[in-house]
Parts: sequence; C-alpha cells; structure tokens
Amino acid sequence: MANVLKTIRTGDDYIQSLRGRNLKIYLFGELVKEPVDHPMIRPSINAVAETYDLAVREEGLASADSSITGLKVNRFLHIVENAQDLVLQNKMQRRLGQNTGTCFQRCVGMDALNALHSTTFEIDEKHGTTYHSRFLEFVKMVQQENLVIGGAMTDPKGDRSKGPAEQDDPDLFTRIVDTDKNGVYVSGAKAHQTGCINSHWIILMPTVRLTESDKDWAIVGAIPADAKGVTYIYGRQSCDTRSMEEGDIDDGNAKFGGQEALMILDKVFIPWNKVFMHGEYEFASMLIERFTCYHRRSYVCKTGLGDVLIGAAATIADYNGIPSVSHIKDKIIEMTHLNETIFAAGIASSYQAHKLKSGVFQNDDMLAQVCKHNVTRFPYEISRLAQDIAGGLVVTLPSEKDFRHPEAGPLLRKYLVGRKGVDVENRMRILRLIENMTLGRNAVGYLTESMHGAGSPQAQRIQIQKQMQIGYKKNLAKNLAGITDVQEPQEPSGYFDRIFKTKDSVL
Repeated sequence: MANVLKTIRTGDDYIQSLRGRNLKIYLFGELVKEPVDHPMIRPSINAVAETYDLAVREEGLASADSSITGLKVNRFLHIVENAQDLVLQNKMQRRLGQNTGTCFQRCVGMDALNALHSTTFEIDEKHGTTYHSRFLEFVKMVQQENLVIGGAMTDPKGDRSKGPAEQDDPDLFTRIVDTDKNGVYVSGAKAHQTGCINSHWIILMPTVRLTESDKDWAIVGAIPADAKGVTYIYGRQSCDTRSMEEGDIDDGNAKFGGQEALMILDKVFIPWNKVFMHGEYEFASMLIERFTCYHRRSYVCKTGLGDVLIGAAATIADYNGIPSVSHIKDKIIEMTHLNETIFAAGIASSYQAHKLKSGVFQNDDMLAQVCKHNVTRFPYEISRLAQDIAGGLVVTLPSEKDFRHPEAGPLLRKYLVGRKGVDVENRMRILRLIENMTLGRNAVGYLTESMHGAGSPQAQRIQIQKQMQIGYKKNLAKNLAGITDVQEPQEPSGYFDRIFKTKDSVL
C-alpha cells in the first residue's frame, strides 16, 4: 500500500495510488508487471476513477456527510443514515452507468460496509465481542484516505450439494487455517471478484449459511489488495484483446471496461483489529441476507447502461434514416419501459428503508429481490431490441484496420453509407458500441453479471417466496368474498408493516 496517497481526491489521484503495489496477477499465462499500464486492465481502472471525478463534479450526488468522521466522504464509503442516503446511492449508480457504459466496480464494497455495520453490532450484542468498534475504526481509516473497498463473498463452492466442512478440499470455501496472538491466517479462494485488482482493501465474507461444523469458515476480515499470499488470475472477457489493438473503433467503448478475477488466498494474515467475525457461524446468514438486500437493489446501475444502449439504438436508427418508422419507435419505447421498470423497483426499495439496531438503514428486502429479478431478464430483451434496430452490421462490420486501409477503406466508405450527411465512421462507431454492450466486453457487466451477480435468479425467487405473505393475502380475498372458515396463518414477516409505515420515510 506504499503508493496510496494520504487522501485521494480525483480520478488521477486514484490511478496514481495503484502504481507500484507489486500485486501478483496472471494474465494470459504471464505475470503483469504494472496493471495500471496494461491496455486490457486500464479501462477498468478508468471506470473506477470516474467514481472519484463524479464526486468532484457532482458533490451532492456522489458525496455524503459522515457522522463517523465528520468529513464529507465519497458516497461509496458512507454508512447510510436515512432512506435518502439509499435513494442517492441509486441515483449515483445510474449516473455512473450512464457515464461509463460498464461496471464501475464499487457497489460491492459499499454494500458490504453497510451490511457489516449492523451485523457486527448484533454479534457484539449477543457475544460481548468488539467487532463493531474494530469495524468503525476501519471505516474511519478508509473514509479519511478515500479508498476503494472490494467485497469478496463468492467462494468456488466445489460440490454444491455439500457444505464447507463436507468438501473433499476444505479450501473450496475460504477458511481459517491458523490463529496466533496477532491475528488469523486464511486460505481458499474468491471467484468472480469484480474490481478486486483495482481495490485498495478487500473485505472477505462467507458466501453460504453456515452450521456449527463450519465454524472455521465463519470469518470476516479486511486485507490490503496487495497482501502477502494473494494471487489474482485475471478473467477473460469477450473481445477483450481488441483493447490491445491499434485504434479505438473496434473496442466500441475504448475508455471504460469492467474487471473480474479469481482471487487465491494462501495463508493470508488478517490482524485482529481487521477481523469482524471469527467463528460466529450463526450470523453468516444474517450478513449474507443483509448484503444481498443492499446489493440486489444496487443493480439499478444497469439502468444507466440501459440509457446508453437506448441512446445507441436511437442513434443508429437515425443514421440508418428510419428514426420515425413506427415499429422502430415502438421498440425504443419498449426498451425504455423495461429500463425504467428496473429503476422503479430499486429506488422504491430504497425509499421504503427502515432503521436497524446499529443505526444504519436497510432498504426494503422484497422490492430489492424484485429489482434484481427484473435485472436478470430485462437487459437481455433491451439488448435484443438494440440488435434488432441496429441490423446485421453489428456482427459483420469489418475491422478498423480495413477502414484505414488505402484500398479497402474507400470501398467501406462507399458501401457502408447510411443517411445522407452521416459520417460512415460515426455509423461504425455506434454499431461497435452496440456490439460492445450486447456481445462484447461490456456485455459481461450488462448481461451475464446481471444474471448471476448478487445471486442467480433462483436466489431471488427463494427470497420472494419467503416474503409473499400468502396467508395474509388469502385472508384478504376470503374476507371480501364473505368466506367465514378458519383464517389462514400469516407468515412472520414485517413486509406489509413496512409498506404502510410512514415513520423514517423520506417522503
């Protein structure tokens, strides 16, 4: 962490803070000397840098007043103190999606911090531990230095029918392998880690409900991204090597991209003051459920990407000379309807927030599940409609090298012309952007991540089922129908209480 500036303010400051950290990163079978300068990695770093620059340009949107430090802090590091904080998170996430057209990689850390605030408080309440005070000291440090926090929850899992203690290889879930007076040592791996290489600190968390036999896997702690014993193996993305070619047209979005890696942990040390759970297995499910509640609502970020893709579809329709054709207009209307439906559920979840024991606010769980479940479907349909409007050139367009060639280039300019007055290069650029977001590198963040990030579709359906209140709803119907038989039992959930509760509302 030697190059981390005392306080990072701008995107340029952030990029400088990443230099010289000596991370162990494998990409294409080779160690990366300096990830900041690697052409495949740099777009993902630029996307995180935008989270800093937005806080400078639009302070009210992307910054907040912290009661922990008394400072104005980046909203990604803020512990939410009311429902309005959650609403502003969503609005910030949409703006960043609009500005980058990709995953900007900081929502996981933000949601982990807020989930841990309440979970550590309640562990202390039961066990008399000091996790919450340790955690608050960690928050103070990261707020004062304005650092990027990664959240690492997903383990490789091995045989999905078995829990951590039942696996043939115990390292398939991250676990404690040794303990001494100074702290703990953990081994294992974290998969699909968004932005991990671009983080300053990473919080390790359990990924499944744990039993008493899984106590060694009940570990939560913070480590520097360049901690000894950490190895990163960089994940491939569709069309990723285009960023290593000359020119920028074929990239589609040359400046911004996402990042995932497999993170290997080999006896990584965590000092006691950075340990926030140590064997309290019964709280793993609480942490997971609270984290996913925050994080599934955070997927309103995809509406910012949707805004970009809708704009790209409308642009290519204009370039093709058909912006007023009725079926084209109708498809763009449908794309907009789907996009705003995602946003509606997410921001409604934030508005319906309630206060937890620690003082942090939690968004509405049911609406968070609905938001994320919409995200597993609607971006795919928005992408299908964008490809429909764009036409076949979105996948048959020749390369930029051909476009720049002295003989092939003029032929392309002649035969790839659209509406009069539109530069052929601009037409190529918008087609490449649509390809980038629906098939290429940033389809990772817009489509597959929308499917599996924060839990695959079935995970949301399970949570929705838990909160449906079918007994309550059957009683409503029976009462209106005049049925007087025995009333149905009602599920123990406060969901409907929160719907009609007005205290602590932002309204």
